Amino acid sequence: MTTHWILGPGAIGRLLAHSLSPLAATTLIGRRALPEQQALSTPEGERRAQPLNILTVAQLTSETHEPPAFVHITTKAMAAEAALAGVTGSISPSTPLVLWQNGFLAQPRITQAWPGPVLCATTTEGAYLTGDDGVVHAGRGHTFVGDLNNRHSALADELAQTLTQAGLAATKVDDIRQRLWQKLAVNAAINPLVALNGVRNGELRADPYAQRVEAVVKEVAAIMKAEGIQPPNGGQDNGIDGEQAWLALVWQVVDNTANNKASMLQDVEAERPTERGAILGPLIENAQRHGLACEVLLGLDDELAEMEASYLGTHRH
Repeated sequence: MTTHWILGPGAIGRLLAHSLSPLAATTLIGRRALPEQQALSTPEGERRAQPLNILTVAQLTSETHEPPAFVHITTKAMAAEAALAGVTGSISPSTPLVLWQNGFLAQPRITQAWPGPVLCATTTEGAYLTGDDGVVHAGRGHTFVGDLNNRHSALADELAQTLTQAGLAATKVDDIRQRLWQKLAVNAAINPLVALNGVRNGELRADPYAQRVEAVVKEVAAIMKAEGIQPPNGGQDNGIDGEQAWLALVWQVVDNTANNKASMLQDVEAERPTERGAILGPLIENAQRHGLACEVLLGLDDELAEMEASYLGTHRH
């Protein structure tokens, strides 16, 4: 039986554990102990409870375990490298990793540093936690799996088939880098603005937010062009201006997720650090490298940093 370790018992981590458990030996690993009995609410409204194999990092490192076939890292982007460092003594350096992070911060760093295969997954599965013992699978989506250098096609295909069998529709792709940048572009236009204004995604259609979305997309489209990332949905092939193609994609996602509370807004409400570094950081860095304007992105990053400081400064746990 294939063994999967999942680092990070957040929403995607727990959804993965619930989905893979019936098919594979699955271990969910976190910093603190969680109840073994975990509940999953399906998009259809069904509630299932099942025991999951949950270990703390301390337990994992103090015992001997069967080596995993895959280690999924489902933490936030800024915690991915530390999470991996916590288990490297317990796994072989040839173990395949699967990175589920938003943004484009952890993926290139870990791909470069890890001796074994590193797969990247980008998903539109919707999930959120309800306390220490529950996760809601809010909406079915699709997951794309590949690696940045396109060298592990068979492995990506194997994982995509396993995920699909587990009820999480997945496809192996050769252009995961392109897809990660696309998701990053959309996240940059939506996440910071909803987090700063405390609104749901659909509200970005209204003034004054809509103009700010357009201003973000203008800068993002120029950065994507400089990075050689093709505009979405055929873009220039259909004679559509690249900036318009990016804007159309952002509005499409805003409409499709109108009632969603974006992850960055959830972080702000829970007074946690946001993923601004993983989402805005790579865009700002590349804009500066290419000598492009990024005042809007820098402004959002500053506003988010100030907001984080306002609660982390006094409420640091």
